[in-house]
Amino acid sequence: MNVAANPHQDANLALSRIAAAIGEPARARMLSSLLDGHARTSTELAVVAEVSPSTASVHLNRLKDENLIKVLAQGKHRYYSLQGTDVAAALEALSVLAGNPRARFVPNTPNHLRAARTCYDHIAGTLGVALHDRMKVLGWLSNQPAEADDAYNLSEKGENAFAALGVDVTAARAQRRRFAFACLDWSERRSHLGGAIGAALLTIALKRKWLTQHLDSRALRITTHGRREMQARFGLKLAEP
Repeated sequence: MNVAANPHQDANLALSRIAAAIGEPARARMLSSLLDGHARTSTELAVVAEVSPSTASVHLNRLKDENLIKVLAQGKHRYYSLQGTDVAAALEALSVLAGNPRARFVPNTPNHLRAARTCYDHIAGTLGVALHDRMKVLGWLSNQPAEADDAYNLSEKGENAFAALGVDVTAARAQRRRFAFACLDWSERRSHLGGAIGAALLTIALKRKWLTQHLDSRALRITTHGRREMQARFGLKLAEP
């Protein structure tokens, strides 16, 4: 005799699996450290969880299987972050109940590189992340769910805004490379804008002297004129150095 599936029972089983995944102390420490929005490597999470790298790998696989975290491979590194805002909200609520403080992310990148630098041919560092965040808030970037999770397109507002900056959006689309994507920043562990459109933005910023590039490093310097333009065009107020 076939027994009809009980959706409530299935939901309860799923809930118990997720609770068990979160409830293990080492995994809880990993998840709590990711609540600040910064991605971390398995090595860093092993230190946070106070376990060996091999044990950390097992824990991370369990968290990934339960869709609590996601992994982004970038070059030779793999970075882990929370799966999404629903996971963050659930963990935050549990943290409030538990009264657990979170350790603050502290980058160890030299200040001149952390502030602003190139990442291949687009803007990275604190400035790159701030610009990415502002473009998201302004509605210039839209996600492409049919492609990779980190892929972007431009909204109509974004197309008009980039055109006003002097970017040839059509030419950027025609290049044999990704058009736009969220590139994980190695110092901030949050995303800046990569791809053809990110490269075009750096070209404009250098051409118009918003930024100047150091001759012997990837570091970028934000000019006084650039600070004014960043505020006028992006609503981004940058502190004086």
